[in-house]
Amino acid sequence: MTERPVILITGTRKGIGRHLALHYLDRGAHVVGCSRQPADLEADGYWHHCLDVCDEAAVRRVLSAVRERLGGLHALINNAGVAAMNHALLTPMETVRRVLETNVAGTFLFCREAAKLLRSAPHARIVNVTTIAVPLRLEGEAIYAASKAAVEMLTRVLAREVAPLGITCNAVGPTPIETDLIRGVPREKIDRLVATQAIPRLGQPAV
Repeated sequence: MTERPVILITGTRKGIGRHLALHYLDRGAHVVGCSRQPADLEADGYWHHCLDVCDEAAVRRVLSAVRERLGGLHALINNAGVAAMNHALLTPMETVRRVLETNVAGTFLFCREAAKLLRSAPHARIVNVTTIAVPLRLEGEAIYAASKAAVEMLTRVLAREVAPLGITCNAVGPTPIETDLIRGVPREKIDRLVATQAIPRLGQPAV
């Protein structure tokens, strides 16, 4: 395996994922990123794949390519996700399927396939990104919050299953971050949410 840490991050075309990629590149890691569309991020040590995270065959191909090109993997960050911010009675089934497939199935597939490489690495890590919408049970985000609640439970169970392999598995649910994901949310709703926080301000994607 390469001497540089190898980190796989999903959803690196923009937002939190892009900033995470830059953060680890600045610290000398090899970063493998992915998104549905091409990314304009070009840097030494960065390798991008275009795929749908719920495409099982495509996920397997990425992990196989990581093993062949870089020799292994040290950490996985499941950041890719989509949101549907609408009243439950107005949410079409197509949206339900898209959110669940991307946020739940996509996270599961990357965890499953990445763990097969991570078990060979020292101090291996899996981090799944969830949301503050789960504990706050935010109106208008029923299917999005439900999908991320599923990710939280998936993380809890996986943590037990992969611990014997030397892999830790954790979930992180950040407060609202100024990215494209929240730009369609009414400002008054964001302001009410921010006001409930211990530190009443939006988070910044830079880490």
